[in-house]
Amino acid sequence: MKELFKRILTDFIEKEIKGIVSREYKIPLESKKIISLIGVRRSGKSSILFDLINQLRKEIARENILYLNFEDDRLYPLKIEHLDLVLESYFELYPHKRNEKIYLFLDEVQVVEGWELYVRRVHDNFNISIYITGSSAKLLSTEIATSLRGRTVSYEIFPFSFAEYLSFRDIEINLHSSKSRSFIQNAFESYMVDGGFAETIGEESDMARRILSDYLELIVFKDIAERHNISNTALLKHLNKYCFTNIATLLSFTKLYNEFKSQGYKLSKDTIFNYMAYLEDAYALFTVPIFRNSIKEEQRNPKKIYAVDNGFKKMYDYAISEDKSKLYENIAFLHLRRQTKQIYYFKGDQEVDFYAKLDHEALLVNISYEMKEAKTRKREINGLVEAMEYFSMKKAFLITREEKDEIMIEDKKIIILPMVEWLLTD
Repeated sequence: MKELFKRILTDFIEKEIKGIVSREYKIPLESKKIISLIGVRRSGKSSILFDLINQLRKEIARENILYLNFEDDRLYPLKIEHLDLVLESYFELYPHKRNEKIYLFLDEVQVVEGWELYVRRVHDNFNISIYITGSSAKLLSTEIATSLRGRTVSYEIFPFSFAEYLSFRDIEINLHSSKSRSFIQNAFESYMVDGGFAETIGEESDMARRILSDYLELIVFKDIAERHNISNTALLKHLNKYCFTNIATLLSFTKLYNEFKSQGYKLSKDTIFNYMAYLEDAYALFTVPIFRNSIKEEQRNPKKIYAVDNGFKKMYDYAISEDKSKLYENIAFLHLRRQTKQIYYFKGDQEVDFYAKLDHEALLVNISYEMKEAKTRKREINGLVEAMEYFSMKKAFLITREEKDEIMIEDKKIIILPMVEWLLTD
């Protein structure tokens, strides 16, 4: 095993890393904390590591930077007792580095059971900066937090935001230029349907669908079925299909249980709860509760479901053109979710899509793809006014396809913005 580690470490030290696109995330290069990058598969966690490594290589000797991908088939099956051999192998190659600071990058670390015990010990006993990635929210769980005892700072990584998508496609962001706006709007139509996974950008529709299908297979079987010992993968895949087809809609667990049971599936209500939790744990799906002043009240109401990427909807749903309002809402959710976990929907006499608590302010946001009909416009505005009165807020946003305006109702301001403009401005 030592010889294998030596070869893998050496190969990476000699390797040139090219074609990496910088992301919006501000990950520190020098930190006393263990840096964790967590997110759905293929969201760009490894690319961010490589970007950090390229930055470090400008300042320090590349021999001081170690990288291991635990999903490398040559390391299978890797157990916790093998991890000690990583630094042993490295110091046999570079004995003079024992007195220097080194940087350790561990990709998809959750593959090794008990990894956090090793990481904690190495962090405490060596002059080392550690960066880890994982495709599971379990890296944020109380068990891990207890094991690492406040030693880690975590960053959630998502597929490309719209701004990153434009950067990846070399499209200039200038909202004052008619020419630039036309390119941006054209790109948005693709982003809305195809999503923001880097490998799908620029691919033909059929190839993009195949790529996304492979991602889902990995999520369902490797991140969920294998990890949680699920044998009823047919039910899991059916739940997947249901959720991605019905993004931005209310989900009643009882209703779903009854529907699946009527279709002949053998399951309990706990099965639905658990499978949904696993999908959220793998960052494939998110659920948003109603805003209430008690957790019990929140739990009694249906939750809204959203996907980590719009592209997953077209995996199962070919009637995309008729459902752009849901795609708009999912993009809006992801825009907010990149900034905060505290997202709710509000329901009084009318429903408001999002009440989000950011670090510096709270936001009320309604999404309406088109407001050609007067009754639609009235409903959206009345809902926001009602919510502003409930939360004692003076400002709210109404996001549409192309309308731009400001409405004052007494002392309350409703800012109407095109989705593209909202995504690309503070």
